[in-house]
Order: sequence, then C-alpha cells, then structure tokens
Amino acid sequence: MRSDKKQKKNRSVLIAGVFSLLFSTAILFGARLDSVENVDIKDVTLWLQLVSFTVIFTGLVLLLWRLMDGMQDRGMLSVRNAVDKITGVIRLNEAQADIAVFLFLLLCWLPVFLAVYPGFFVYDAQDEYIQVATRTFSTHHPLVHVLLLGGMICGVHKLTGSYNLGIACYVDFQMILVAGGFTFLFSYLRKKGSSRILRLISLLWLGLFPTVVMFTLCSAKDALFTLALLLLLLCLLELGMEETFFESKGWRFLFVTSGMAMMLLRNNGFYAFLVMIPLLLIMKKDHRKQLLFLSVCAVAGCLLINGGLKMVLHADDSEYQEILTVPIQQLARTYRYAPEVFSGQDLEILHEVLDEEALSHYTPRLSDPVKYRFNNEAFAGNKGRYAALWLRIGMKKPLIYLNAWWMTSYGFWYPNTVINVYGGNTVFTFTYRDNSYFGYEVEQPGVRESKIPWLDEVYRKLSLEVWKEKIPVISWLFSPGAMFWLYALLFARLLNNRRYEIMYPFLPIFLIWLTVLLGPTYLPRYVLFFWYALPLFLAIAQMNDRGDDS
Repeated sequence: MRSDKKQKKNRSVLIAGVFSLLFSTAILFGARLDSVENVDIKDVTLWLQLVSFTVIFTGLVLLLWRLMDGMQDRGMLSVRNAVDKITGVIRLNEAQADIAVFLFLLLCWLPVFLAVYPGFFVYDAQDEYIQVATRTFSTHHPLVHVLLLGGMICGVHKLTGSYNLGIACYVDFQMILVAGGFTFLFSYLRKKGSSRILRLISLLWLGLFPTVVMFTLCSAKDALFTLALLLLLLCLLELGMEETFFESKGWRFLFVTSGMAMMLLRNNGFYAFLVMIPLLLIMKKDHRKQLLFLSVCAVAGCLLINGGLKMVLHADDSEYQEILTVPIQQLARTYRYAPEVFSGQDLEILHEVLDEEALSHYTPRLSDPVKYRFNNEAFAGNKGRYAALWLRIGMKKPLIYLNAWWMTSYGFWYPNTVINVYGGNTVFTFTYRDNSYFGYEVEQPGVRESKIPWLDEVYRKLSLEVWKEKIPVISWLFSPGAMFWLYALLFARLLNNRRYEIMYPFLPIFLIWLTVLLGPTYLPRYVLFFWYALPLFLAIAQMNDRGDDS
C-alpha cells in the first residue's frame, strides 16, 4: 500500500515537474522574445531563473491538484449541485432543450451581426471571391471554401446586384452551421451527465465571448474548420469511452465526415490527421481494423474531392512559400543580422529565390512580407540546391534560426503576448496600430453598413485596441498562449490520474497546435479551437473529477 502511494506521489511530482519546466521555459523565453526579440541561451541568469521557476511552479501545481482532490473528497461541490437543482426547475425534453440552445446562440450573435453588417469579410476573403469571379483558381486557399464563399457571393450578387447581401448570406449560413454544431455538443454533454452549471456557463461563453462571436461572424475558413474539428473531438471522446462506438453508424459516419471536412478546410488539418492515425491505432489496439478503415475513408474522401476540384478547376498548385515559411524567415533573419556567413556563391543562390527587395522586408513576427516575394519558379527548378543552402547556413548560425522560428510562433505559447503582428500595415479602411487581434475589416467588394453603430464600435475596439490584453487575468482569456497552457494543465491532471480513456480528444488539439508553430505568424484565428472546444474539455475535466466513465 505504501509502495503504491509512493509511486503515485513520484508520478505526480514527475508530471507536475515536466509541466512546470515547459511552462517556465515558455514564460522566460517568451518574455525575452517579446521585449528584445531574441533569446540568448548563453545567459546564465536565464537558466538560474528557469530552475527557480520550475521548482516554484511544480509546488503550485501539486498544491492545486491536492486542493481539487480535497474539494471532491470533502463534498465541497455542493454549490454546483445546488445550482443544478435551481436550474433544474426548468424542465425541457431533449428536443426542446436543443431548440432552446440553438435559438439562444443565434439570438446572442444576431445583434453583433447587425452591428457589423454584412459580417467580417476579411483574411483572404477578397482573394477567394476573386478566384470565383475571374474563374482563375489556385490551391493557395482550400478550394472547397473558395467555391462555397465565392460562389455564394457571386450567385447572390447575380440575383440581387448586392455584394453585401451575398456576404451576409454566407455569414448567416455559417452562423447556422456553427450554432447547430454547438447544439450537438450540448446535447452530447447533457447525455454524458455534465452538470447544468457547467453547461450554463459554457452556453454563455459560446454565445457571448468576443473571440467566439468574432470568428463565427467572419468569412474566413477558420470557423468551419474548427467546427469540423470539434465534431471530430466528440467522436474521439466517444471512441475512448464507449466500446460500442464502432457499432454505431452515426458515430462512424460523423468520424469520417468531420475528419474529411477538417482536412479539406486546412492543409495543417490534413497533416495532423495523418499523424493522428498511427497514434490512434496504438492506443486502440482492439479495434485497429475498424479504426484504420474509417481513417482511410476520411483521407481518401479528402484526396478525391481535392484532386477532383483541382483537375476540374485547373487550379494552380505551384506555390511553395506556405510550407517554407519558417526556412524563408530563418534565411531572411540570418541575412539581416549575420550577412557575413553567406559566401559569394551562397548569396547568388539566395538571391535566386529571395532578392534584395524581399530580404529588406524582413519583420521578426510576420513572414508574409518576405514569403510573398519568394520565387517559386526558381525553387521548383532545383529544390535540393536551396535546401542545401538552408542547411549550410543553419549549421553556421543555429541560434539565429531558432530565434527566427520562435519570433513567429511565441504568441502560441507565451501567455502575455500582445497580438500586434500587423502593426503599421494599412488595409482598406484603417491602419493597424497597437493591436491586430482580429481583422474587423470588410474587404471589397463589401462595405460596412452597421445597423447598431455603438455595438460596432465595441467590436472595433475589441479587435484593434490593446486594452483588453493589458487587464490582468482577463487578458489570458483572449490569449492563445494562455489558452494552450490551460489545456496542457488539464492534460497533465488527466495523465496523472491515468484517465487515458477520456484523453483521446487531446490528440488532434496538440497535433494541430504543433503545425501552427510552423506557420507565418501567431494569430487567434489559427487556434480558434481553444475557444470553441473549451466547454468540451471542461466537461472532460469534470468527468475526471467524478471518476465517471459514463
């Protein structure tokens, strides 16, 4: 007995210690990147601080877990139970509850939609519309979304003569889909016995929290991609908890369709799903054949649809800069800060793909100014030549390479990051100044026609002003980095309690998070799932506290 307790204690210290080490590293590295745009690993003070922070945070995490266990053991969840009883006075059957959730969400979002009418038409929206309008397609954006967004705008404009109405129709369509997905989530949580207070708080979160509302009313692909991911997460939770998952046609169908949609709407969704397959096969040994079949169906469906659209639309797929954003940024940073490491021949090779003008546009937090000037044709002609250059320069200046990568990704893991990667950039109706948390814009051919100007102003300030990220604690609710560590803390506690059967949904979350670290910059849109999926993961944490598999 004593041996078991000692093993449990050692496991808790190890898991809390690893979490605290990683969290401390993020805090210390992130603070330096945020202030001086560089981490000097030769700084002895940095490593002394890291040891101290790790010890302190390990103790705090262990104390937090003990308090949470104590609350459960002493029955201190009576407040939650009391609230459950109060809210339980309203009796609704399942259908009525689903309708109530669906309508509540739409009613929450409707005033904001009217305030920002026709919706937030931003983040590549104009480019996607132009592809359809000019019948000139490329694989730079997901073709499924290009056709859906651009087709709806062009179709409605042809019927009514109004671009705004076309944008509004797309945003309304997306609102309905997202509300339907959230309704399914709440229906699932209700069936799994999640407390009413958790569901109530979650409903208010999804209906009112600005980050959720902004992207639900935004034409970018992020909302639909995240909705597909959310449905896949529900499938994975059911897969881990219920042996009857493979006997249900509904769950099998949802697994295939949600996985396929996720892959169709983002390339990193495709890569994450591919990596997830072998991990799932290892974790679910008893059902490998069924799981492999479903996964192959999802991947095959994605490849067939994408391949078919590419062939029918004659879409150009000659761009490489999106997958090379980190190497491009690393070479540009090295050229900026250590040009002497490039030999004459190296410079000749470099300028074939990145000329002087491109390199002069290097900005630490955003790769777009450089990568948009990347010579894809030259790169395609001799990929090995440029890969060798990248490797050769990296071996000379590995720390510059690391800092170049960290500068475009630290916002995803440093809780106190101020999102201002577009500072100074001028778009259609404004110039980004001290904040670029959200695009807010209505790109051409749309135009803002607010029906509730004061509420429109509220969302303009939330999108483009920095004040919300300066408020202690509250700022973390808006922070991609803080949200990541909340999920990591939940994962660590489940791992400590060995609740492996309810940990499956963490797989795609962490895999997609890893892919965005290789992206062009850090923006909330790339990790929208942290906000959309929060109710699900809080419910998973509650299942852990109950010790309940039902």
